[in-house]
Amino acid sequence: MGYWYLAIAIGAEVMGTIALKASDGFSRPVGTAVCIVGYLIAFYFLSLVLKTVPVGIAYAIWAGMGIVLIASISAVIYKEIPDLPAIIGMLLIVAGVGIINVFSTSAAH
Repeated sequence: MGYWYLAIAIGAEVMGTIALKASDGFSRPVGTAVCIVGYLIAFYFLSLVLKTVPVGIAYAIWAGMGIVLIASISAVIYKEIPDLPAIIGMLLIVAGVGIINVFSTSAAH
């Protein structure tokens, strides 16, 4: 269940971060509320993940996937298109997450 909880935590963190921009510095109540709820859900599920997945592995996956998803969604919603170095960097992050999941003996499956 740890990796399912991690997927929920990542989704909630992405939702919270996208809403953070929409909150306009916490001046818009709906964006602010979505941001806070998103982060609360993310941290709750991350706490469940850490019962079965090592913290370093969980955080690497959470952060890496969050970066890529947020950049992708913000490109669509906010028209914040990453340049080539940013895209290459994100591809390296995805490769790193893949290597962790496929080859790491510390990742609990």
